[in-house]
Amino acid sequence: MTTKAPTDATPRVAQIIVASTRAAAGVYPDRTGPVIETWLLDRGWSVAALDVVPDGDRVGQALGAAIAAHCDLVITTGGTGVSPHDETPEQTLPHLDRLIPGLAEELRRRGAASTPLALLSRGYVGVARGRTVVVNLPGSTGGVRDGLAVLDDVLPHLIDQLHGLDHTP
Repeated sequence: MTTKAPTDATPRVAQIIVASTRAAAGVYPDRTGPVIETWLLDRGWSVAALDVVPDGDRVGQALGAAIAAHCDLVITTGGTGVSPHDETPEQTLPHLDRLIPGLAEELRRRGAASTPLALLSRGYVGVARGRTVVVNLPGSTGGVRDGLAVLDDVLPHLIDQLHGLDHTP
């Protein structure tokens, strides 16, 4: 299924936050952010920014700024695992007013069809300030593609609901 444009035709704005200490330091280029950016642009979204930040507090700061800028969607990639530096979920949770656990569970379930390591992801999906959807995706291109396939199925309806639009799928 391919995500259709939002039903009210209002341009939607997204921000991408890549959590990778090594990519932020220039050790290697990030490969996940461009995958997300292309996916968003192909679906009619405007991308406000693609930020590559080190793991930890900078993720929370970037999230806070994107939410304050009234982005409709913030997708993070990376930092969702169990290594000592993976803190994206801890940086995300304080910003969320409402969790969407079923969507986070489906991200893991769908990813597990590709690799059992997807079950180690601790990512959240939720709503911040009643209007911004925040999605934590893993830091691999495969995990990102699996996650975007899940979003394809539900994102237009989710955004429409947050904007008070039609509840019919």
